[in-house]
This record gives sequence, structure tokens and C-alpha cells, in this order.
Amino acid sequence: MPYVITEACIGTKDKACVDVCPVDCIYEGEDQLYIHPDECIDCGACEPECPVTAIFPEEDVPANMRKYVQINRDVFTGDTPPGKPTR
Repeated sequence: MPYVITEACIGTKDKACVDVCPVDCIYEGEDQLYIHPDECIDCGACEPECPVTAIFPEEDVPANMRKYVQINRDVFTGDTPPGKPTR
């Protein structure tokens, strides 16, 4: 998974990252946005657009937020995966 959205997105869901994603790999869950691990092309366009600094390359996710790497993976295999973002 090239990029991961972490806890700063919870309740925010600004969606500026969605607007710049060239492959539409950012999905909207109930509380936050998620990056699909199999669709992200590692371009990095989303990271600087996030106003709350919630997006990190997987290898740079701060230690206290590492659980979000697995959360971003698992959310797409659960019973209610996130859908395309609404505007």
C-alpha cells in the first residue's frame, strides 16, 4: 500500500485529496476516507492536498498511527467496504 490515510481524517473528510487523485483510488467510509491498497499508483498527489496532514506514504506513517496501515487494508475486505466519495 503506497499511501495511507490516518486518524486526522476521522470526522473531517475534506476530499481535496479526492480531487487530485488520477486513478480515483480514494473511497469514503462512514467516518473517514480510505486509499484502496490495490488501486493506488504511489503518485503522491494526495499527500500535499490534505489540509489535516492525514496522508502518509506507508513507510512514513508515524509509529503511533501504524494501526491505520492495517485498517486501510482491512476496510476493503469487510462486509461494508467504503464507496466512491460523494460531493
